[in-house]
Amino acid sequence: MMGKRPAAFCGLCLCLCVFVVSSRCLAGEKTEIDNDWVRVLRLTQSPHEQSALRDHPASVVVCLTEVHQKIINADGKAQNLRKRANDVAYFDAAKHGEENVGDRPLEMIVVELKPNTAKATGWPVTLDPVKLDPKHHPVPFENARVRVLRTILEPHVKSPMHEHPSYVVVYLTELHTTMTLSDGRKVDNPRKPGEVAWRDALKHETENIGSKRAVEIQIELK
Repeated sequence: MMGKRPAAFCGLCLCLCVFVVSSRCLAGEKTEIDNDWVRVLRLTQSPHEQSALRDHPASVVVCLTEVHQKIINADGKAQNLRKRANDVAYFDAAKHGEENVGDRPLEMIVVELKPNTAKATGWPVTLDPVKLDPKHHPVPFENARVRVLRTILEPHVKSPMHEHPSYVVVYLTELHTTMTLSDGRKVDNPRKPGEVAWRDALKHETENIGSKRAVEIQIELK
């Protein structure tokens, strides 16, 4: 959840698309987070808009809308891609261009994994939410670079105390949660769909104090 946050929280603090390697954003791209490990982009593409052929780093993509694209590879071959809203996927580094062949605008969050960087902090975790609370922390996929969680909390459900390595959060629903940190501090966390956040490695428990199901994607770095 974006917006102004308490200083304590700031310290703590997944469709194929238009990926870029340079730090300069192109039209339809907005940098949300840029640090030593990731660059997180909010990407939009108008109906029938086409991007140029470019190199794209390995990335995790979260589709905020339905996606229908034609992917043009470096050899000129094309493939059709369809994703539903809230789908999440991992793509290896590749060179390609994309065309939105649908009749509606696309929006997605792209988490570019920077190559040749130092290992992020906190992995592996001891208090693993996937083991402690698997019902609320399913894993859409995992590989050598990331583990992706789809966290789902019904109203008034509280997760047990657990740990995360450094990670990116993409909020899929409007929600209002509180986080109780390992030192007892509480952080209020109201969010809107599509907001993103970076968090350093931390230990916490989360409670959904809102009246709606809270769903978010967590991209943990290894």
